[in-house]
Parts: sequence; structure tokens; C-alpha cells
Amino acid sequence: MTPSASVPDHDVPGHDVPPEQAILVLDMKGYSRLPEVQMAPGRSDLDSILETTFAQSGLPEPSSLGAGYRDTGDGVILLLEPRHVARLVDPFLGNLSASLQRHEGLRKDSAPTIRLRAAVHVGPLSVPDGRGAAINDACRLVNSDAAYQAIAAATGNGLFLAAVLSEPVYRRSVQAGRTRPEMADRQIHPATARVADKPGFEEPCRLLVPGLPADSLRRYLSAPQSTVPGPASGPSTHPAPERPARASAVLNFSGSLIDPVINGHVEQLRIDRRIR
Repeated sequence: MTPSASVPDHDVPGHDVPPEQAILVLDMKGYSRLPEVQMAPGRSDLDSILETTFAQSGLPEPSSLGAGYRDTGDGVILLLEPRHVARLVDPFLGNLSASLQRHEGLRKDSAPTIRLRAAVHVGPLSVPDGRGAAINDACRLVNSDAAYQAIAAATGNGLFLAAVLSEPVYRRSVQAGRTRPEMADRQIHPATARVADKPGFEEPCRLLVPGLPADSLRRYLSAPQSTVPGPASGPSTHPAPERPARASAVLNFSGSLIDPVINGHVEQLRIDRRIR
């Protein structure tokens, strides 16, 4: 008998890399500390802002993304076709920053200020559920020390948006010339994304605060962030404020503390009750 030819098993799992998707993660600064009465209006305002800025930027409506739209409560995760990744950087981030500025100027006292940390990433995700390491990495980017330092820079300069770009996003959009040239020259700063409770996560990234020059952003970055090599890098010549949630400074108070004297997060608190 002639031995039968071997037929490849195309159903063997794990052999094919799933298709890539562009990932946008947005997180509202201080949302969990808002009075409950402001949470729903603030979230509704964010949805309205996103609809407007997506349309301005030539991106599909968020409501049309189906399973690619994920409400996280204090933000949103959006999954788009990878061809949109450059538009998510430019013009979307600039349009989003301008929309947040307008919102602040027009909002009622009953509505909260909206400041956002954003992360833009691209990577393979399973179909149709959209799961994979790329989602995890995008969420870690938006929660990294670099992202918190960037939003501190935005807040300190009267701005409302700070973005973290993963290296693949930076290469495919900015470095490839698909964004305005001045972004690479003046606005984007290289950094390293680290997350305190994820010791195995350490990724190069790029920081962008629309409306803030990279030189001004550098002042808010800790020393390790400013030594990452890249076109816009250079040693920092300014001391950088530490992120309160990660800082180890000792604060001394000579009187009673009444909220909100301390603004931020205190990891360790030691009370010396000795009378001096």
C-alpha cells in the first residue's frame, strides 16, 4: 500500500498569531474621589467629548466599535483597526486636549473637571473577544509612574491630558513620519514605564502632553526616566518632583491635619505622639 500523505492539522491551537489591533486606554484622574453625584455627569461628559474628537480625527464612532468599546467606570478601553494607530496619536490627542480645555471653560459647577491619562498601544488580540497581553500592557502603561508624572506636568501647567505611547506606536506613527514633524522635535519625551506592583514590567515608551514642550515635561520626570536613549532625550538638569504614591519623603507637621491638607496618596504613615 502506498502510505497516505500526511495532512497538516490546521486546527492545532497556538500556531497562528491573532490579528493586531490599535488600543486606546483612557483613565480619568481622581474619578474615585469625586462625590457620587458628580460621577455620572463626568462620565457622560467624557463620552460626549470622545464622540466629538473621534469624528474630528477621522476615527470611527466609539459606539460603532461593538465589543471594541469597554467601559471601565473611570475610563474606557477602545480597540480599533491597526491602520488607525497614527491617527490616535495625531490628530486625536491634540483634538482631545483641546476638547478638554473647552469643557473646563464651559462646565457647570455641578460637573467635575476632567483630566485624563491616555495610553496608545498596538498588538495582537484574540478574535472575537479581544484578549491578550497587549491589553494588559496598555493598561500598565496608563497606570505607570511615567504616566502619573506626565499628568502631574499637565496639571502643573493648566493642561488636561497626558499620553503614553508604546514604542511600536511611536515607531509606526511619529518615527515613520505619519504625524506632524514638530511632535518628535518638540513635544515627545522618551521614558521608561514601570508599575510599582508589577516588578516584571519595564518598557520603553514616549510621553506627550499636548501643548507642553518636551523640555518643560522633563522637569517632572524622575532621574531614571530622563536617561532613556532616544531622539528627544538628554540628561535632566532639573530636580524632578516625585509622584506622591511612590515617594519616600518624610513630612513633618506641627499642627492638626484637616482634610484636604494632604493631597495625594500616602503609602506609610508614622505618628509620633511625643509632646515636644
